[in-house]
Amino acid sequence: MTVLESILISLFGLAIVFAVLIALSLFITLQSKIIGAVRLNKKEASQGKSEQVAPVEKKDAAVSAGELKLFDVDEKTAAIIMAIVSHESKIPLSELQFKSIKALD
Repeated sequence: MTVLESILISLFGLAIVFAVLIALSLFITLQSKIIGAVRLNKKEASQGKSEQVAPVEKKDAAVSAGELKLFDVDEKTAAIIMAIVSHESKIPLSELQFKSIKALD
């Protein structure tokens, strides 16, 4: 095998590798566009369904569920605790009812 033949074989091998990489890149791009189109169709379909549903009446946010008792806790700390509980439980703060908050030592 001569030096010229080995260079040609190396170039042919590199060409094959780059051709496969380009094909993979095109395949991934095509696949992402197809998946994006499917998700868009699902989103449009779900929006069409949600428009058909009657709107739910919202409760008045100013309505209180009772009185909150604080034991060794200032109002700012109590507000932070209530916000954290609402966030972690993924329940809106207007739907939670706190009866008392007590500091633990």
